[in-house]
Formats: sequence, structure tokens, C-alpha cells
Amino acid sequence: MEILQRRSTTAQVWGAAEEFIRLFHRETPGAGDPRTRLAAVRAELAESGTYRHTPQELVHGARVAWRNSNRCIGRLYWNSLRVRDRRGLTDSDAIAAECFEHLREATNGGRVRPTITVFAPDTPQSPGPLIWSEQLVRYAGYGDHHSVTVGDARNAPLTEALLRLGWSGGAGTPFDLLPLVVQGVDDKPRWFETPADAVLEVPIRHPDGDGGGDGWADWGLRWHAVPAISNMCLEIGGIHYPAAPFNGWYMGTEIGARNLADADRYNLLPAVGRRLGLDTSSDRSLWKDRALVELNRAVLHSFDRAEVTIADHHTESRRFLTHLEREERRGRDVGADWSWIVPPISGSATPVFHRTYEDRQVSPAYVHHPGAQDRAQGRDLV
Repeated sequence: MEILQRRSTTAQVWGAAEEFIRLFHRETPGAGDPRTRLAAVRAELAESGTYRHTPQELVHGARVAWRNSNRCIGRLYWNSLRVRDRRGLTDSDAIAAECFEHLREATNGGRVRPTITVFAPDTPQSPGPLIWSEQLVRYAGYGDHHSVTVGDARNAPLTEALLRLGWSGGAGTPFDLLPLVVQGVDDKPRWFETPADAVLEVPIRHPDGDGGGDGWADWGLRWHAVPAISNMCLEIGGIHYPAAPFNGWYMGTEIGARNLADADRYNLLPAVGRRLGLDTSSDRSLWKDRALVELNRAVLHSFDRAEVTIADHHTESRRFLTHLEREERRGRDVGADWSWIVPPISGSATPVFHRTYEDRQVSPAYVHHPGAQDRAQGRDLV
């Protein structure tokens, strides 16, 4: 299930459809006997090779796909996912506009709301639209992937491709917003400038440095409020929605221990270590560990000060165990990928570390397209 095969036979679609329809009726009070709905789905498949989910089925399917996301620690609130049904949209202009509106609504003034926007599905006659950008909000990386001088190294290939396509570039800061790349049905990939009002950004300051002259403010560090994944496919009952951007809210370590700290991203640990006066000459001084903690303190402090929703890894770990308990009481097994569930710092200090999980793949699900990483990096843009 991890890699999507976009072409399915009618028999495969029917098998997946039957499984999902029965799940929907089993978990939806008042849905009634599934046999009438299954007969209608079978008739649609016989006529067109596909079928259309009802609005209620789409909502439940998107929520259950979050419930089934093995790499996500924040699934406790899966049933609160807001579903924006935009299945009638197929052209890139309209899709880009709705993606930016998704960001505005999900941001919600800082009280981030888990949200998904679902665009047109694949059909036997035509593949659905695609969003090439890995997330709706990405920062530019100037230079090539092996020698990025400014910005996010992960996005250097996409930045380079966009520049070749005619994007004039940003101001040259480490946090220039990249355009969104969308491919409509029967269309080529196109880029759309990200409106400033669609993106809430949080300046990063250290709690011990506010007004203290330690220079954190001078660094100009910031991060965006909404982590909206946009290059994965939503699969529900054999129907593939290749453009379905979705978001929860950040866990602090995603920013402080990965995006800003990874050597192939912003690589800030050496600078933080020096700023803190740590001995960076030897790993045995554990300067990296101390710098990681302080960088993560800065992220949580800054989001809290800006009144923007964010979770810390200790709280989110406890919430995940609550999710496991709730699902077990309902007779549902929970799959999980240990390497993603355990936080990237202080893993053994969290309760999720001391358990094993089955990395089982079930549907509905969010899955990767073949070549999704190549598209996210802009390798096929030009």
C-alpha cells in the first residue's frame, strides 16, 4: 500500500469498494444495510469502470485514512478531520486557488485545524490532477543539492527547476516561499506564486534570549504554522484521489530536531552550539544533544508566544497511547512504524519507545505515487 499503482482492474476496484462500503456502514450510525449501496456501486462499475463516493463516504474515508497512517503519531483526533470536497475541480488554476484557501482555513488564526481538500479522482478515462510540491508550503534552497548556500537544501532541485521555468526567485533569504506546482487534468505542470496572506509564519526566539541580547532574533529564523502534505494520494475503496493535500499540526521536533537541525536541511546545530558557548570540538561533549534541546525549546516557546498550535513530543506520545487504548476498546488494531512514531530526540524518555508495533498496511490510506519524490524535487519539470 505504500506505493500506489494508479491503474486497477474493475474486479480490484470492486473488491476494495465492497470492503470500504461495509466498513462505512459498520462504523456509521444510521447508515443502514449496505446491500442497497453495494448494488448501486456494482452497477456504476459495470457501466463506467468506476464509482463516485457519497459526501458522507468521502468524509469517513478521509478520516479513516488518517486513522490508518502508520507514520503519524497524532492520530488521536482522526475523527475531527475537516474534509473540503472539491472533487469537481480539475484545472490547475482552480486547484491552486483552493490549496491556498485550504491554508487560510487550516491556519485559523493560529488555532490550527486538521484539514484535507480532495480534488478530482483518477478515472478509467483520465488520471486526476497532481500537486507536485511535497507540501503546500516549502522554502527555497538556492544552489545545487550538494552546495546550498542559502535556504532549505531539501528543496534545492525544485528551486532550480522553478527558476528554469521562469520563476524570478525570492528575496534571497533562507526562508523564501516557493511557488506551488500543480498539474491539472490534460495539462502541464504550472507554478503559482504563494500568496503571503495564505501562510502564517512564526519567528523563532529562545526563551532565555528575549531581550537578553543573545542574538537569536538577529538570525531571522522562522517556520510556517501548517504542515500540509500535498504529494500523496488518498485511496478509498479502490478510488484514487491523487491531489488531496492534508494537514494536522506540528510536533515541535519536526521543526527543531529535523527541519532546522538536519545536516541536509538547515544544519543549525553547529551555529546553536557556538552561540551557547559549547565545546563543539568533540562529539563526546554532547554539544549536539544540548544544542538540539535548546533549539527545540526555542521552537515550542516561539509557537506558544505566537499562540499557534503545536505539540511537544512527550504530550503527543501519551496521546498516541490513549489512541491505542481507544482503538483497542473498539476492537480495531492499530498499525504503526516504530521508526516514525518514536520522536527524534529523547526517544527513550517517551512511552512510545518501550513498545513494539505491527507496521500493517490497510485501506483507506494515504499512499505515495510512483515517482512522487522525483516530482517533489522538480526532476521532471523541465
